[in-house]
Amino acid sequence: MSEKYICRSPIVAARLLGEEIIIMSAADSTLFNLNAVATCIWEAADGRTPLSEIVERHVCTEFEVEPETAYRDVEQFVDALAQHGILIVSSEPQAEAAPSEVAP
Repeated sequence: MSEKYICRSPIVAARLLGEEIIIMSAADSTLFNLNAVATCIWEAADGRTPLSEIVERHVCTEFEVEPETAYRDVEQFVDALAQHGILIVSSEPQAEAAPSEVAP
């Protein structure tokens, strides 16, 4: 398995509502409502941390899920957001695409 690195796209608008984040894709104006798990992944998407580490450190510890199951589900989620231009996926560490601040 090759490692993946994820970072937030600079062409999205994001707002924190309670404990969830709402994101709009500038590419196709699609709205995404990220639940607590997805918000955890979004916040950890710095382009430098391997996806496996994000799953282990954040998803598994905060949501009490097995690593294999969590990684498979997170990988599918990341790939879906990447198709909409919300996340950028790379096989190499990268600088975050832009300071993706979430508006309150």
